[in-house]
Amino acid sequence: MPRRPTPVVRASNPWAWAGGGLLLGALAGLLMFAPASWLAQLLAQRTNGHVVLAQARGTIWNGSAQLVLAAGADSRVALALPGRLVWKLRPAWGALIARIDATCCSAQPLQLQITPRWSGARLALADGRSQWPAALLAGLGAPWNTVQLDGTLALSSRTLSLEWTDGRMEVSGQAQLDAIGLSSRLSTLKPMGSYRMTLNGGATPTLTLETLQGSLQLTGSGRWVGSRLRFNGVASAAPEREAALSNLLNILGRRSGARSIITLG
Repeated sequence: MPRRPTPVVRASNPWAWAGGGLLLGALAGLLMFAPASWLAQLLAQRTNGHVVLAQARGTIWNGSAQLVLAAGADSRVALALPGRLVWKLRPAWGALIARIDATCCSAQPLQLQITPRWSGARLALADGRSQWPAALLAGLGAPWNTVQLDGTLALSSRTLSLEWTDGRMEVSGQAQLDAIGLSSRLSTLKPMGSYRMTLNGGATPTLTLETLQGSLQLTGSGRWVGSRLRFNGVASAAPEREAALSNLLNILGRRSGARSIITLG
């Protein structure tokens, strides 16, 4: 019988292996030392220019920037948070762990876990408490730049997570926002009062608004339908403070006698 030919094993091209290794090394180095400005650009694009990381320094993994809230990409209305944010990003089993230091507003670093999904993403916030200047909201434009609030926003959360899937938002856990000692440029009354908004997650997330104290009385409740909030509330003034709060009541909603009807969604 004729002998079968012995297969010939050709040596791989060493230049191809070297080129592949150099390419992988370059990609790894690019990812490791990608500038913080790339993260700033991505955030500005995803928020339509409402959240801006100005003067970003460092890398996307270890960086700092000044947080700016703006009415949009082409808007001249913007307000910066005092000081700089300092962040650290770390990969962790299909997710990113973010640690954010905001010395102006939080005694402890904020801890976030970001998990990408095929059709969305999940954001989980570690339990904690922080305080933010209410004046920062004016940077978002109307109606905040008209109302121009002053005071303190105290945010606390418990097992809070947000998940976006095919444009639908799901919420679990709870968040509470206390607006303490609020005042507005539309009223001579300072302060007008203190208020609490509570977000409760579940199959149908709900949002409630109540007055803790003050001459401006705010109440309301709402729920999310898909990714859209439907909210109904009422604003009113103590009888002896109606004149001082009249302009603000006109802005908050549709006037009905001494009350203002607030409707969203």
